[in-house]
Amino acid sequence: MPHIRQSPRPPSYDSAQALLDLAAADPKLGKLIERAGPFTMKLASRQSPFESLVESIVYQQLHGKAAATIHRRLIEGFEPVFAPLGLTHPDPQHLLDAPNEQLRRAGLSHNKALAIRDLAAKTLDGTVPTLARIRRMSDDAIIEHLTKVRGIGKWTVEMMLIFRLGRPNVLPVDDYGIRKGFALTFQGLKPTQKVTPALLPKPDVMRKRAQRWQPWCSVASWYLYRACDLAAVAAADASAKKKS
Repeated sequence: MPHIRQSPRPPSYDSAQALLDLAAADPKLGKLIERAGPFTMKLASRQSPFESLVESIVYQQLHGKAAATIHRRLIEGFEPVFAPLGLTHPDPQHLLDAPNEQLRRAGLSHNKALAIRDLAAKTLDGTVPTLARIRRMSDDAIIEHLTKVRGIGKWTVEMMLIFRLGRPNVLPVDDYGIRKGFALTFQGLKPTQKVTPALLPKPDVMRKRAQRWQPWCSVASWYLYRACDLAAVAAADASAKKKS
């Protein structure tokens, strides 16, 4: 059946209830929620795990615009193969059969080309689950399966769990933005303060506080990203005042 890309949509869980529960369980987080405003997170699309991870591999260690260009070129390079089938994305066999020159021409590095081929092979052998199967799996089981793919680490899978699959209880403790947001919200980091590793929280500190956030750690994580956005605005305002 052809894959049809759909418009971004909100997660299926009850985000309104999540906000009530989080604010009641952690008043400091509640203040952040109040300052940051409504929960507007949208899931990118109903991509298959294979499609989502192809995109994730392309985007690793690149700025958004450059990665988007490479991803577009990669997909467009396969259009003569998949378009007649009514598809919008090459399937794993297409990527395995493609010559190295085609992948490099799209802008993929040697390592990323190897990672995408490994992803395609592990999709075909069942290591990477189908979308129907992955929906029935636990977060930990998904992480265990997908991190077997070359170039896919735990953080990449956690981003997929939150922003593609809409899982409600994920806390990426190694994510810089979430660590900074935690420090801003709970550890007194100032918006204008230069961030050093010593000022960022350790994973065990974050997990301990996050016990209050169960089962809504993904929602809390989204607001920790918003704490960074608010800090950036505050720092820009402070800088503008100094210049005036």
